[in-house]
Amino acid sequence: MNEKPTITRDGDCIVVHIPMTLKRRGGRKEIIVPEGYQGKTQTKQQAQDALVLAAIRGCIWRNLLESGKVKSIAEIARANKVDGSYVSRFLDLTLLAPDIIEAILDGKEPSGLSIAKLTRRKIPVRDRKSVV
Repeated sequence: MNEKPTITRDGDCIVVHIPMTLKRRGGRKEIIVPEGYQGKTQTKQQAQDALVLAAIRGCIWRNLLESGKVKSIAEIARANKVDGSYVSRFLDLTLLAPDIIEAILDGKEPSGLSIAKLTRRKIPVRDRKSVV
């Protein structure tokens, strides 16, 4: 998006053109304005709290399992009063590529990305054997 905002006159009308992109974030649509625009915008996009917390929760649970502090996914599920499949899906988030995790933490994830989409079993993940 390299376009610049413009103001032109069309007869008696003034036409204001502000290039923007709509991005879905957490079920809402957000307007993304061009870089360098001097309006009242945030300089850094906010990360979706739910996505960030999901990734963190997955990492914490993975560390508990790998350190031996808990013996199983079922133990984590009981402690958090959730289903074991829920825990398992969040553990899968730790297998996302580092650039995807970084994009989530920076608030630059693809439009429409959500926990529901990430925790479906159809997401591409790294080979579990390569994760140590």
